[in-house]
Amino acid sequence: MKGENLKNFVERWLNRGDEKSDTQKFWLQLLRDVLGFERPDELTEFEKRVALEHVSYIDVYIPSTRTVIEQKSFDVNLDKPIPQSDGSTMTPFEQAKRYSDWLPDSERARWIVVCNFQEFRVYDMEKPKAAPTVLRLAELKRDWHKLEFLIDVNAVRPNRREVELSVKAGQLVGKLYDALIERYVKPNDKASQRSLNIFCVRVVFLLYAEDSGLFEKNQFHNFLKARELVARNALRDLFDVLNQKVDERDPYLEADLKNFPYVNGGLFEEKNIELPQLDGEPLRIILEEMSEGFDWSGISPTIFGAVFESTLNPETRHAGGMHYTSIENIHKVIDPLFLNDLNAEFENIFAMSKGSSRTRKLNEFQKKLSSLKFFDPACGSGNFLTESYLSLRRLENKIILELSKSPQISFTDSQDQTPIKISISQFYGLEINDFAVAVGKTALWIAEAQMWNETKGIIHFYGELLPLKSFNNIIEANALALDWREVIKSEELNFIMGNPPFRGARVMDATQKAELNQIFKGWKNAGNLDYVSCWYKCAADFMKENPKIKAALVSTNSITQGDSVATLWKPLFEGGIKINFAWRTFKWDSEAKDKAHVHCVIIGFSYGREPGGTIYDGDLKIEASNINAYLVDAPDVFVESRQHQLCDVPEIGIGNQPIDGGNYLFKEEEMREFIEKEPKSAKYFRKWYGADEFINRRPRYCLYLGDCPPEELRRMPECLKRVEAVRKFRLQSTRASTKKLAETPRKFQTANMPMGNYIVIPEVSSGLRKYVPIGYMGDSVLCSNKLRIMPDATLYHFGILESFVHMAWLSQVCCWLGSSYDYSIKLVYNNFPWPSVSDKQKSKIEATAQKILDARALYPDSTFATLYDKALMPIELRKAHRENDAAVCEAYGFDKNISEEEIVSALMKLYEKISKEE
Repeated sequence: MKGENLKNFVERWLNRGDEKSDTQKFWLQLLRDVLGFERPDELTEFEKRVALEHVSYIDVYIPSTRTVIEQKSFDVNLDKPIPQSDGSTMTPFEQAKRYSDWLPDSERARWIVVCNFQEFRVYDMEKPKAAPTVLRLAELKRDWHKLEFLIDVNAVRPNRREVELSVKAGQLVGKLYDALIERYVKPNDKASQRSLNIFCVRVVFLLYAEDSGLFEKNQFHNFLKARELVARNALRDLFDVLNQKVDERDPYLEADLKNFPYVNGGLFEEKNIELPQLDGEPLRIILEEMSEGFDWSGISPTIFGAVFESTLNPETRHAGGMHYTSIENIHKVIDPLFLNDLNAEFENIFAMSKGSSRTRKLNEFQKKLSSLKFFDPACGSGNFLTESYLSLRRLENKIILELSKSPQISFTDSQDQTPIKISISQFYGLEINDFAVAVGKTALWIAEAQMWNETKGIIHFYGELLPLKSFNNIIEANALALDWREVIKSEELNFIMGNPPFRGARVMDATQKAELNQIFKGWKNAGNLDYVSCWYKCAADFMKENPKIKAALVSTNSITQGDSVATLWKPLFEGGIKINFAWRTFKWDSEAKDKAHVHCVIIGFSYGREPGGTIYDGDLKIEASNINAYLVDAPDVFVESRQHQLCDVPEIGIGNQPIDGGNYLFKEEEMREFIEKEPKSAKYFRKWYGADEFINRRPRYCLYLGDCPPEELRRMPECLKRVEAVRKFRLQSTRASTKKLAETPRKFQTANMPMGNYIVIPEVSSGLRKYVPIGYMGDSVLCSNKLRIMPDATLYHFGILESFVHMAWLSQVCCWLGSSYDYSIKLVYNNFPWPSVSDKQKSKIEATAQKILDARALYPDSTFATLYDKALMPIELRKAHRENDAAVCEAYGFDKNISEEEIVSALMKLYEKISKEE
């Protein structure tokens, strides 16, 4: 019924609609017939009155979802400003936005929709800088779910219905898996698990086929139901028949078995898979829950493929939730890599006047689409390949729709002619896990079947999908060991894409470490790179053979931070690689129930491209003149670790490192208890600060006995126990240097105790703060190696380091530990380009720096964590920092309203200049 209602709605309103007479009918029908809301008149307000400067009326308002709709007639250009009653001119969106602004706060628009009956533009007001989502009436059969937000306040994510169905499908597969695995003689045997994986893949395809029209309705269900007592043998027979051409089958087969079509494609090719008995619970799950109780035709092959993989993968299926990559995140890769350009090319052809020239261009464009080849060298369940295939086929369906209107073309004349040119055989993948390969192939077959049906819904043509005429090119192999040319020749390939595995340099296993060392053989410091870097290097090497190939990979943001930038990207850039587009750090959600967040970047790159590129940062889209390896619009500079400061400023070092097994460090209560036992020890206790203690103004205490005379120490038995414990702790070490320290157990391994006041900088601090809390310490306290120490520092140095300018440099150049800064001396501080200042500018910075300290002093009981919380930061401190930022910007010659992006770009140019002069 839904499909028929949609079809009727589109046909009724195509190329018509008057703002005055049709608005109410149009929206009531859409809400009722398309979105299924039974009483749409109770949901909507028409001509809602708003008044401030003068009385105006909102065409359509939906209170429950706070949606403001501005309706125009079908021939109105939604981009063109329209004269208003007050003499101004406004676009329809500006008009709707003004109405929303006049509403009370509780009623202001969460969504704004502007519509001319043929096109809907949806603006999400929680993302004011984002472009609108655009839907065409002619394509509403495909995109109707994107309007669900109109009636459901929770329907803010695309393909919500498909997501729910796909996850439910994965749960059903998991249930079948659990019911069958224990029936195997050797359930933990890899061969048994592989057989069960193949069986589950085949069952899923059969269920999808009978629900989607590939088979007759309930054909698989009825066949199996009739053979419940011999289900195991019946399925073996069915698998054999599905892999046989009709004219090669046994002529004496039972009719219901003989009536199954030939599938082809390799899905049923492997014989003699291990299969236990299928009576009882497993059979009930297949027949009742998976067949009778679920409609497989509505699943998303992109999402379901990954969910299915996590179900079949022994390493992930019990991890607490279904894992899959969101379609939105996949499009962050494929849209700027190729889809945006292809859509724009279609729109340019679509805008041409109808005629033979336009038809020729459409045919040429379709031929181009069918020639493109895509490769994912770490494809998993194939979700990037599947979504890319679906996106290209949707674009091809637009072409087919337009070509069907041409009098020169007919798709109904011949049984051999099909309008579809794009094939799943254009998509190639490499994957090391056999179950992921099987699932990926199935997901592509399902995607092909879905798009075949969508094309059938656009235009009638002869031909059937089965037997499958195209083959998957997903190969089971190690992408870091196999020559990629065995998968696809470089001269045939257009695009490389994907989401390779994330493994940090310190958590790789021995095999992965060996693979990385082999891939980067001869590269300086390559052992510090993350595992994902291997795919960048392999892709770059493969692309050398065909510089026209473009690539885009998802990876942990570590490859654009710290030493990794110079280690990985400097040689790649010197070899000719350039970055075409980039998504700066964002959280890559697994969409699992346990929500495993990873901080990722996406980098699109190629050889020999023109200058420029696009940087995506949240909702911002930045057109850059050059994207460097830090994903900044700046020259290609590489900040490498250096032993000494770039500029003439004080040296900084780390604090004290005891190597004491915790024997010299105490909480306050522990210290008091110790002093009760050993009163003479009181004068040897000193406050002890690491990064956490400093930020939270909550010191521990250190029993420092390095200066204690031996005779006095001999009379303090509790202290002697601690010294002896430290000596034994060091002797047990496997490091020779630590064993050597056992000879002087009262001394620290690293000692840094400057006289007078000195600046301290936390090694690790939250990146959620605008400023890293930097402060002063005196010689009465001890600092751990988790604080960076700057003796002989002035207020001028404090003002520069605590400025927004230095924070911008830190955030871009440092290594990140999750969402926290890691303040490296050799990388961040020693490379920081300081300004050349006059005495007047220096004095001004000293004055604003003192104001920061004075503002902090107003709140002696507040921790730095509280004072620098964005929501809690006192106004006096906020003002002091603004004044200091302005003074530092003035010293650099920056505009006071300069953005962080512009600061980093300018600092990198200054760094490059000073480095060359040096």
